[in-house]
Amino acid sequence: MSLPTRGSAVFSLFISVFTDEFIVIGPKDPIIAVLGGETILPCTLSPAMNVETMELRWFRSKFSEAVYIYQNRQEQRAEQMPQYRGRTSLVRDLLNQGEAAVRIDKVQVSDNGMYTCFFRKGGFYEEATLEVKVAGVGSVPEVSIEGPEEDGVRVVCTTSGWFPKPQLQWKDVSGEKFLAFTEAHSQDSEGLFHMEASLVVRDRSAGNVTCSILNPILGQEKGKAIFIPEPFFPQTSPWKPTFIVIIIIMGLLIFLAAYFIKREHSEKLQAKKEQESLQRTKEKDRHIKEDALKDRGKKA
Repeated sequence: MSLPTRGSAVFSLFISVFTDEFIVIGPKDPIIAVLGGETILPCTLSPAMNVETMELRWFRSKFSEAVYIYQNRQEQRAEQMPQYRGRTSLVRDLLNQGEAAVRIDKVQVSDNGMYTCFFRKGGFYEEATLEVKVAGVGSVPEVSIEGPEEDGVRVVCTTSGWFPKPQLQWKDVSGEKFLAFTEAHSQDSEGLFHMEASLVVRDRSAGNVTCSILNPILGQEKGKAIFIPEPFFPQTSPWKPTFIVIIIIMGLLIFLAAYFIKREHSEKLQAKKEQESLQRTKEKDRHIKEDALKDRGKKA
């Protein structure tokens, strides 16, 4: 028998209610959770129905990695992961309207990632996935002058307590970014990032330089400027440019002298070879003449 076309939405709702079927809907966008604060993991049933008598479960990558379990109208802790014990609770305000959520307190770096909310009624169950992005803003950067290096001054910026890995930039007094600097990072036992970046400033008129740290999720930025006095730059000797010119001229003169000496030696060698060749020719002619005279004497 074919299904009726008129009032199909009402008919579908009727079928869902009496067959205990539903779908679970989670938030489409990632949930931003600030380190040390609290976050809510909401899930909703469609069509709306009372979930107080259902089994509700929030878990990580595996069903057994339970974040929170609600069954038989109460919290079940036996299967709960140890790191979530004492930090989770069920938001009960709208359970009778098909909305359930778990609150996680004291957000940690390890809370970052994917979650699944699972709802079961009798033999029917559905689930939905949601993503939590943990974000934390660390310390104000510390900036110090390490000392002269080559033809500039090295400045170093350090900061810690950030998550995820922050974006670090050096800027001059006009806000222009320095592109050439070195950067290193590490993570502590809690997964928080420690950053260190060094910059060699070569412009004596630079004045202030600023180390800026940005959390890419929260968009929050912290920075600190430092003034570099001109005396900190390596002193340039007034004789240095003249000395460089002299070295270049001397090098050129040595090259030219070597070239002419080599050329003169080659010409002398060539002249000697030509003279030797001429001498050999003369000797050969003399021998020929002597032999001819001998032959004439014999005939006479």
